[in-house]
Amino acid sequence: MAAAVIYWSGTGNTEKMAKAVAEGAGVEAISVSDFNGNIADFDALGLGSPAMGDEVLEESEFEPFFAGIEDKISGKKIVLFGSYDWGDGQFMRTWEDRVKAAGATIINDAGFTANLEPNDTELAELRKLGEALVS
Repeated sequence: MAAAVIYWSGTGNTEKMAKAVAEGAGVEAISVSDFNGNIADFDALGLGSPAMGDEVLEESEFEPFFAGIEDKISGKKIVLFGSYDWGDGQFMRTWEDRVKAAGATIINDAGFTANLEPNDTELAELRKLGEALVS
């Protein structure tokens, strides 16, 4: 199963999460600005963005990227993840709704959030999600 883990991170928190998912999946984590592949080539995707502004995906790079692939993810297995500092994680619930509406399957039926920096327990859970992504 071909998989990719693509993320945006400003503080490094979401990058740590991406690396844990990628480790579990046996792939490299790729910053969204460095991704130049074709989404159609992948059966499974790990997608990570922190909450920004009014609990939205990162707006300058990740949101445009996701909007551009949203109609191409039907039938794919997806792990969503991201960190936040305020609010209650509404950005993730909104993102989950978008992914499900696009016809993709979210592993564990929900995205994974960490408040600020992920701890060791959260990183271990993210590695397991990465394993599930490619199984």
